Amino acid sequence: MSTTITTPPPNFIEDIIEEDLKQNKNDGRVHTRFPPEPNGYLHIGHAKSICLNFGLAAKYGGLCNLRFDDTNPTKEDVEYVESIKEDVRWLGFDWDDRLFYASDYFDQLYEYAVQLIKAGKAYVCDLSPEEIKEYRGTLTEPGKDSPYRNRSVEENLDLFERMKAGEFPDGSRVLRAKIDMSSPNLNMRDPVIYRILRATHHRTGDKWCIYPMYDFAHPISDALEGITHSICTLEFEDHRPLYEWFINNLDVPSRPRQIEFARLNLTYTVMSKRKLLELVKRGIVSGWDDPRMPTISGLRRRGYTPEAIRAFCERIGVAKANSMVDIALLEHCIREDLNKRAPRVMAVLRPLRMVIDNYPEGQVEWLDAVNNPEDPSMGTRKVPFSRVLYIEQDDFREDPPPKYYRLAPGREVRLRYAYLVKCTDFVKDEKTGKVMEIHCTYDPDTRGGNTPDGRKVKATLHWVSAPHAHEAEVRLYDRLFTKEDPGAEDDFLACINPNSLEVLKACKIEPSLAGAKPGGRYQFERLGYFCVDPDSSEGRLVFNRTVGLKDEWAKIEKVQGGKGTAK
Repeated sequence: MSTTITTPPPNFIEDIIEEDLKQNKNDGRVHTRFPPEPNGYLHIGHAKSICLNFGLAAKYGGLCNLRFDDTNPTKEDVEYVESIKEDVRWLGFDWDDRLFYASDYFDQLYEYAVQLIKAGKAYVCDLSPEEIKEYRGTLTEPGKDSPYRNRSVEENLDLFERMKAGEFPDGSRVLRAKIDMSSPNLNMRDPVIYRILRATHHRTGDKWCIYPMYDFAHPISDALEGITHSICTLEFEDHRPLYEWFINNLDVPSRPRQIEFARLNLTYTVMSKRKLLELVKRGIVSGWDDPRMPTISGLRRRGYTPEAIRAFCERIGVAKANSMVDIALLEHCIREDLNKRAPRVMAVLRPLRMVIDNYPEGQVEWLDAVNNPEDPSMGTRKVPFSRVLYIEQDDFREDPPPKYYRLAPGREVRLRYAYLVKCTDFVKDEKTGKVMEIHCTYDPDTRGGNTPDGRKVKATLHWVSAPHAHEAEVRLYDRLFTKEDPGAEDDFLACINPNSLEVLKACKIEPSLAGAKPGGRYQFERLGYFCVDPDSSEGRLVFNRTVGLKDEWAKIEKVQGGKGTAK
């Protein structure tokens, strides 16, 4: 039974925006932005932020920018920029002509830094990174002033200009904001706002050898773009006083407001880009788009739809406190979406040959099969039925255990869309003892699964006609980690699931799938939802399992009475 996803009530961010609109703040404008750093691929947590920022702008008739915070050229790459743009578009959002980069503002950011120096609110510091950390203090002990904190405005302007000109080696000097070394908030203890870094930038080349820090560039970029509500994840809450300090101490054209919400944490998953990059570099996964990865590109390759991801983001809502969301809810959302749209087909992943001894040799019947019972408009297709079929190995037992209702010696089952068949014999490999072939008889009066005499069978099996079958490779993906919260472990790599991928090479699929294209999504009857992988080529089809048919979340919801989405 499907579970209805209800629209959540207005969240606290919407409450803030609506109050601002009542007071006509920002002249009644709502302008948000999605500001990724181009140092990795986007993941499902970013999808939540994308849906939130673009969704709020749409709800209130506003605008949403896409801005790359590209202030660290040593970790950034054009590959990441292009992948991020592709992912945002794929999710169903468009920034129109509002594509920006922090690097667009490098000249202005430099001038704002000069403005702080002239106001006596920034200084060039010669302490090493280690000394800066030592002088900074701790959560329980105040910091102490840098010996360079009281340099004159003239000396600071001269040194900062020479930093820009490349006169000093990397790491030898930084520009720091002069705030309060005794502040209980460590972010306010004279934070670094510029560092010397000789690295080629993917957009500005070698024009700059000094680069602004994220905490400095971000609020100014927001202000320059006229952002009204700067929505960040909860780890930036302690940075908000610094964000506001820059906005209040600089002559910026607008005054955005930073609001924090809880980031998405998903069970059996890591969301750290550093950890995801480690998985890629170590070859634990095949790349950023490996279907076991929580990246948007990985989910797309696995067969997830943008509609399912948007529904998931809507379902989990927006909270102020961090929590852990059960991955079963994400899997439920894709099942619910594909149940409505995915054509049903028959495929046998671990083939066992079945011979129907009393079926005429050479005869082929083309039977009507329903494409999707949830959508009658999808119609029917023809599937061939012949004397020799393939069924799943698991659908036959020589010695069936209790409550096993599928095929066994002397037992009768229904073949989907076809006939009732009874097992009369089977053939085993003499060396291994493995069942290689089963023999059955069919009842010609039960075409379509009907039983005119009213007799009952307890199992219906899927099958593929052997003479008409096409071969395919099927990749069965499971969760990448064995622990519910791998990120909390001392060594998250120790939690890798050794059985997260099983590759089946000689699967049999019905002939209607011969023309399946990469990205095509199907339900393999009784087996789950599958997607055609981009590795497919002419004459070689590769399918990824998106998700199985068993819906853990529906059971959880039934127990909870439809309440709760997080642990």
